[in-house]
Amino acid sequence: MLQQQPHQFAWQLMAPALRERSRVEAGPIVLVNPPYLPFGPGLRGLDLRPEQLLCVQSEKVAARLWATEQALRCADVAAVLAGCRRRATKTCAGCTCARSSTTGSLVAFRGVDARDHSSPARVRLLVEGAQQMEVRILKRRGPPLLQPLVLRAQPPRLAALLAARKRRLFPQPSSVPTGASHVLDRTATFAG
Repeated sequence: MLQQQPHQFAWQLMAPALRERSRVEAGPIVLVNPPYLPFGPGLRGLDLRPEQLLCVQSEKVAARLWATEQALRCADVAAVLAGCRRRATKTCAGCTCARSSTTGSLVAFRGVDARDHSSPARVRLLVEGAQQMEVRILKRRGPPLLQPLVLRAQPPRLAALLAARKRRLFPQPSSVPTGASHVLDRTATFAG
């Protein structure tokens, strides 16, 4: 998954697949070096269990690669989400080899600068947008998909909640009938 902003919309996009993996495999979902720690109540809103997450942090690239490969080789792990901040073709190749020997899922998050670099990944997605999510499928089995998929950036319940909050915080200004006196008009009258 290629993104300008690391992990933006990642949970919304990955939630259905992670829910399915969690039903099949009750083991942990391993996050290797995520740029942000996930928000538990938000994950619950997506029907994911925060207690199922296992987070691994390391500054060293070799340690992150080792943790990713070990998690992929573990039979109990449901999925691995790994943040690859730099050009990591060899890293992805090593993880893909480890992934091929297990039934676990691997999602590697990379920057958009990796778009033109080769990758052993079966599927490559470019995720863009702020108010809505545009997903461009760069690589997949079958014919190319020329148009991006346009998806909601937020789950329907969260979008409705945010819209209601916005209406409450920023109510529409009431119109003042023409010819009616306004407080500021009266102040100007008394001052003159």
